[in-house]
Amino acid sequence: MFHFNIITNLVKRYALVSAIAALAGCDAAQDNTTTTATTTTAANAASSINGESIIRGDASNWLSNGRTYDEQRHSPLDQINLDNVDDLSLAWYWNTGTKRGLEATPIVVDGIMFTSGAWSMVWAHDAKTGELLWEFDPQVDRAWARYACCDVVNRGVAAWKGKIYIGTIDGRLIALDAGTGEPVWDINTLLPDRPYTITGAPRIVKDKVVIGNGGAEYGVRGYVTAYNTETGAQEWRFYTVPGNPADGFESDAMREAAKTWIGGKWWEVGGGGTAWDSMAYDPELNLLYIGTGNGAPWNRYIRSPGGGDNLFLSSIVALNPDNGEYVWHYQTTPGDTWDYTATQHMILADIEINQEPRKVIMQAPKNGFFYVIDRTNGEFISAEAYVPMNWATHVDPETGRPVESPAGNYANDSKRVKPGPLGGHNWHPMSYHPETGLVYIPALDLRFDYAQDNAFKHSPKDWNLGTDFKETIPTADPAELIDNLQSIRGFLAAWDPVTQKEVWRVEHATTWNGGLLSTAGGLVFQGRADGQFAAYRADNGELVWESPVDVGIIAAPVSYAIDGEQYISVVAGWGGAYALTSGAPRHKGNVLTEGRILTFKLGGEAQLPETQITYLNVPEPQKMAYSPEQRAEGELLFARYCAVCHGPGAGTVGPIPNLLYSGEDVHAAWDAIVVGGARENKGMPKFDHAMDVAGSQAIRAYVIDMAKNTIALCESDLRVQYPELLNPACQMSVATSAESAGR
Repeated sequence: MFHFNIITNLVKRYALVSAIAALAGCDAAQDNTTTTATTTTAANAASSINGESIIRGDASNWLSNGRTYDEQRHSPLDQINLDNVDDLSLAWYWNTGTKRGLEATPIVVDGIMFTSGAWSMVWAHDAKTGELLWEFDPQVDRAWARYACCDVVNRGVAAWKGKIYIGTIDGRLIALDAGTGEPVWDINTLLPDRPYTITGAPRIVKDKVVIGNGGAEYGVRGYVTAYNTETGAQEWRFYTVPGNPADGFESDAMREAAKTWIGGKWWEVGGGGTAWDSMAYDPELNLLYIGTGNGAPWNRYIRSPGGGDNLFLSSIVALNPDNGEYVWHYQTTPGDTWDYTATQHMILADIEINQEPRKVIMQAPKNGFFYVIDRTNGEFISAEAYVPMNWATHVDPETGRPVESPAGNYANDSKRVKPGPLGGHNWHPMSYHPETGLVYIPALDLRFDYAQDNAFKHSPKDWNLGTDFKETIPTADPAELIDNLQSIRGFLAAWDPVTQKEVWRVEHATTWNGGLLSTAGGLVFQGRADGQFAAYRADNGELVWESPVDVGIIAAPVSYAIDGEQYISVVAGWGGAYALTSGAPRHKGNVLTEGRILTFKLGGEAQLPETQITYLNVPEPQKMAYSPEQRAEGELLFARYCAVCHGPGAGTVGPIPNLLYSGEDVHAAWDAIVVGGARENKGMPKFDHAMDVAGSQAIRAYVIDMAKNTIALCESDLRVQYPELLNPACQMSVATSAESAGR
């Protein structure tokens, strides 16, 4: 443990020396003493992390994404507990300067915090004071945002023997010097000419850093790769779905998997199966577990028209981490056609089932069933629904396969299905409390309208789902609009994995709430979409503490200790798939667009700056003459190319601009932006491959028409009748903090 009062003074002294040196026209780096003292703090901390330290799981640190290899996300610290949680208050905060989603779990070791943000930025902080030690910008080409289905987010870094590892949104894996943030090596992990992204946190096992990728919506073939932590050299690669059979197969596993893809040419689109998030590792069994995603395209009736399970889509796959060889798999959704990924958080635990101790892996994937699987061999133990669903009736206890319902089959008719593609649980981490024996799930209750796209054609730069986008276009019927808004739900569920039953539930004001942390102090911590950070009793779900933070929280908290004090820290910043695509109003407490790192302790004395809020009505729409046919064409083009970021109906309230509020300057440059790429440097791609100026103007006509419709709705009696639902949609909140990040 370091003397942080001394180090803090050195950090401040170096900042002052730098400022004086800059004014004097000299180089502050000449003061080698203070430079070394500042940078070696972080370097020495990270140098202690290796496999043994992660297995030991020192309670004062948070050394891996899930704290330990079992990914339980439970802290043994109990200084903050049910008796004193009322005294929990802010110790420090730091403004990130980004307005995009923040999903990272910080790594904390010996008083130093390493975390990541939008555009794959990395920061190192003094975890006691919040002082910034260094930051790293990988200089991602903002145009690559076109391939980020679900925001330009990042879920965290990995630390190992003096280095920090980050996967970037443009597909690189970078090793940084933990002391300075300078790159040690920087490699491209992508197959050529395919639109991959990386948003997940790397995991490190036996001096190998393992990373997957995303991009199935755009048409890619999934794989995970292990690289040497020192040199960046590739150690092994495991493909999650087979490629073109004419090219041969990389392994026996791929040869067997290909037998489950019947008909079609899936390899032309890519096949999917991307491992874009969760992993876990059992050092005793020497098994690395990866979760795999949906197919490319989504629609199995197009992807594999002859049927088949389409391995290893939507599966938990166990690999030998020494060489990447397949050991076993369990598929949660055979022949997935709804984007029911199994990339969701996986937890390893030893529990007793039917008076017999079992080594299990537990997962609540998108499909709505909570699974308990034997992690030694992939044997199915049990599964029950943890959210409302209609696509399947149950999981057969003999076969371990879901029994599908006709309500989920959209091959011939459109169907309203639960869960939707965001799932009953998305990437937001769960936690497992060994003392209560409960798993805590940040659950979603959302529906979606699926329909067959009979005109599907692979487009390398666009979404390739095989579902008809017309079904996602917002209705003009006010009654149905209100019903859609009321159907948006989310809750925190405490789940007993032995009895496969819900023990308690906390209903939330809205959906897309944050990941979870449980502690030995009898508490469960969760940030919410309504801009509150809260603590609940782990045994019964009673709300025992909450603090307003003015910005929606989607990431999971961590806990650590410095000099005998326990801290709770969370990265807060609204964004991600739901915030981009839903178009649903944010709750009134979620008003800031800029993210923050927030750290709490007992008796903390920091105060958040006051937030000033101004509400703007939808402005008078721009003048434009357009025909019903032009408007209809724009509606279809918008649904296909724009809604994923700007929200259905152009009315997003996420981190992307709400087009209903576009001013004269935007409309004057409309074609230059949409077709010419005038704002590519800000993450707005051009669509010259998909449309000409006529198409661009058709979209503009649709946006203007939707603005008119929104104004009419907001002036109707419905707004008086349903103010909580319609006020946020009718008025854009422009919130600014009294203190700027200055970055």
